[in-house]
Amino acid sequence: MNNLDFLKPKSRQIDFDKFDNRILDYVLEREESFLTCMSCGGCTATCSAGNLTSFNIRKIGLSLRRGNVKDLSEEIEKCMFCGKCTLVCPRDINIRNVVLLIKKRIAQLKSDNAL
Repeated sequence: MNNLDFLKPKSRQIDFDKFDNRILDYVLEREESFLTCMSCGGCTATCSAGNLTSFNIRKIGLSLRRGNVKDLSEEIEKCMFCGKCTLVCPRDINIRNVVLLIKKRIAQLKSDNAL
């Protein structure tokens, strides 16, 4: 009865030594408007893929900023590139282009065996 490890919450601290910013830097070089994203959720609310699957655009933004490439590459495959997210964004961020750039960079890193 002394094993109560399940009561200890998992650390949510970001380890900057393990932070992989290769994808974030690539996206920000080509789509600077992503810097103004305030994670309002308008994109996620209108997302067609989000209505059919567990896809969440806000989760992509968070994974991108945290450098969590594994979660990012799994989540990005669910996007249908319909463009509704871009139409409703109050900051005029081309979210479809951001997703496309992420996908392109992941493919580049995989082909170079850098992932």
